[in-house]
Amino acid sequence: MRTAREQPTIVVVDDQAALREATENLLKSAGLKAVSFASAEDFLQAAALDGAGCLILDVRLPGMSGLELQQHLAANGIHVPIVFITAQEDSDGEMRARALRSGALAFLRKPFSDEDLLNAVRSALETRK
Repeated sequence: MRTAREQPTIVVVDDQAALREATENLLKSAGLKAVSFASAEDFLQAAALDGAGCLILDVRLPGMSGLELQQHLAANGIHVPIVFITAQEDSDGEMRARALRSGALAFLRKPFSDEDLLNAVRSALETRK
């Protein structure tokens, strides 16, 4: 069994403070370790990848988007499971397809259920074992 120290961290990157905090609280209430950031740049500056077991990324962020962060990480040889979340319209499915083609494990439309998010995160953590 993993201790809290060994437990991977779920990183939430979303510019909507209320959703970011609610997501972090949901993860913690499910027994997961979580931290959150308001932007991709804040996340990168914090060097929060150490111990990251999964990223929950909003597609639309100020500055670097979630999709651009995904590309940045891949270009630097950093492979961490990603669950995308978005309220952005994707009627042709291209955004979802692009994210999944680039390695994302899930793509959830806001509002999503707590259960859907937790299932996606648990699946992402399973890929790291």
